[in-house]
Amino acid sequence: MAIASGLLLTASFPKIGISQLAWVALVPLLGVISESSAKQAFRLGFITGLAHYLTLLYWLINTMMTYGYLPVWVAVPLLFLLAAYLSLYIGVFSMVLSLCRKPIYCMMMAPVLWVALEYLRTFLLSGFPWGLLGYSQVNHLHLIQIADIFGVYGVSFLIVFANIHLTPRPPSLKGQGENPPLRFGEGFSGRGRGFFALILLIGGTYGYGVWQINRSDSLAKSSPSAKITVVQGNIPQTEKWDQAFRTSTALKYLDLSMSHIKEKPDLVVWPETSMPFYFFYDPILTKVVQEGIRSTNAHFLIGSPAFLEKKNETEYYNSAYLIAPDGNSEGRYDKVHLVPYGEYVPLKKWMPFLGKIVEHVGDFKSGKKGSTLQSGNLSLGLQICYEIVFPALSGAMAQNGATLLVNITNDAWFGTSSAPYQHFDMAVFRAVENKRTLARSANTGISGFIDPVGRIIVSTPLFKEAAVTRTVPLITEKTIYTRFGDWFAITCCIAAVLIFLRRSKE
Repeated sequence: MAIASGLLLTASFPKIGISQLAWVALVPLLGVISESSAKQAFRLGFITGLAHYLTLLYWLINTMMTYGYLPVWVAVPLLFLLAAYLSLYIGVFSMVLSLCRKPIYCMMMAPVLWVALEYLRTFLLSGFPWGLLGYSQVNHLHLIQIADIFGVYGVSFLIVFANIHLTPRPPSLKGQGENPPLRFGEGFSGRGRGFFALILLIGGTYGYGVWQINRSDSLAKSSPSAKITVVQGNIPQTEKWDQAFRTSTALKYLDLSMSHIKEKPDLVVWPETSMPFYFFYDPILTKVVQEGIRSTNAHFLIGSPAFLEKKNETEYYNSAYLIAPDGNSEGRYDKVHLVPYGEYVPLKKWMPFLGKIVEHVGDFKSGKKGSTLQSGNLSLGLQICYEIVFPALSGAMAQNGATLLVNITNDAWFGTSSAPYQHFDMAVFRAVENKRTLARSANTGISGFIDPVGRIIVSTPLFKEAAVTRTVPLITEKTIYTRFGDWFAITCCIAAVLIFLRRSKE
């Protein structure tokens, strides 16, 4: 049953994507731990986590083998190690619930504890908030609008609230009196108050979604707009850093951009490291790109590595330049949240034997959180690749005045696995949380546009050359989530502690 819960959780995400399964995915696990000891409950939760994360993140094996040049006997254990770490959170969730013997404490504890653990996973050990439970509902627009108040964590709360109330009374506890030591929600087999609360909560969420979608659509119509082009060059990862292909790569991006210049875009967006050289430092290739940009009379946002010379070292950055129509730079954004063992090596000073999974010219340094790029009436909140999975980064940019969120990435590492789809779905929530249009340019896909309520306006297929232009609204109003960030998740952390302390006193 624990394994079944893990597989049901995975099936609610792409590529399978049966989102409705998330609402009952935890029921098998909750059923079997309802009479378990704390040790048994932790083990069962850990098993659920392994079944879930090994099947959700299976694509990491191919990434590590193909681009990290790791043998299978190293890549597979590394996936198991990551899955085991993530499984600890579900193990702790199960263990704590097993200690809550009264139904009221379980029903209160389950959703707040789940959110608290998701929040910790977002930051602990650099953070890995991939596949938070709320992301499974990306296609249910009316349900996910609460993210502009609570963030994605609010949707996770709602799903776990449903699971705990849909968990039936364990058969062995029936007939043990009026107040048996029942640990979980009484659901269908109890007095039904919890089930009624669930219907009320979902109904209220849906009603808020209807109101907010209508309101946001009206606001978008009355807001200023900009015409944006996103370009997808589809450069194979094996050619991307090969010097023999650098000129052809630059020309391909210019040609794709020129095919849409007749639409007079205000901004053309190229993917992460679309220019596989140091822009402004490689004079020949820089001149090729600058001359192409000057012929378009448009602003360009292009991904390129950057470096800064210091006295004792050279600092490298994963960056993006905002280039004016005259070919000069109007600003640069440096990636803030780097990928561990991909863009830097954690604890390198103490464990120098740890190498990076992906080869780069050197360890990257972080940029400044919340910084935006300005161009006329455009204020760009840019996230490079993996940064889009961290809600607080987009929120900080919207708080600092960003009117358009932009995600540039290179998902070629993922192949045709479920990873590009999972990555794109997480970007949808950044648009909803902040009620901003999000433009996404990915080297091999998925590129496209997401409107302020989470509709996918257009998306490109994987591993195809593409360029897409759309006129998008530039909303300036700030949502509750934008203003106050992860207040709900923090509240859940506090509530989980208080509920556990209260339970311990009785």
